[in-house]
Amino acid sequence: MTIRTVVRGALMLLIALLALPTAAFAAPAAKGPIVLAILTPDTPLEEGEYLWEPERATTGKLEIVADIARDTLYVYRGGVEIGRTILIYGIDEKPTPIGTFPILQKKKDHISNIYNAPMPYMQRLTWGGVALHGSGETVDNRYATHGCIGMPDEFAALLFGATKLGDRVTVTRNWLPQFYGA
Repeated sequence: MTIRTVVRGALMLLIALLALPTAAFAAPAAKGPIVLAILTPDTPLEEGEYLWEPERATTGKLEIVADIARDTLYVYRGGVEIGRTILIYGIDEKPTPIGTFPILQKKKDHISNIYNAPMPYMQRLTWGGVALHGSGETVDNRYATHGCIGMPDEFAALLFGATKLGDRVTVTRNWLPQFYGA
């Protein structure tokens, strides 16, 4: 094999990689936590409502799943669902990225330095600005974020108090249809 062949192969590989969509370099496909038990509300959650029952599991790893197809955020401790709420997310030119992310930073009273907007109970997922945060009391699907995951302020405060740096957040679509419906 000549040096010319090696260089040509390397250039072809580089060109192929550059042609891939940006999503090809995103976080790996979201697998989420192993689920042992779920909450079973009597009625579906309405916009701005939430369930929070941390006493269902007092020990174990805390994991969060944000299902942007169902507009729902789930919280598990040790595989047991302890919380659920309606969420809003980024769409169109500022989509919320799919994947699994650690909580990188927490700040109770954060103001976005890009949009000069309050982001109470901010929990940063990417250094590019994507975070979990409070988005007012009436979170409904008429609104969207600039890529973040917004939830009712009261729920955001409870979640903020329960998480620690490094806890895993999985952002996905159609999470566990066998439990939560098709």
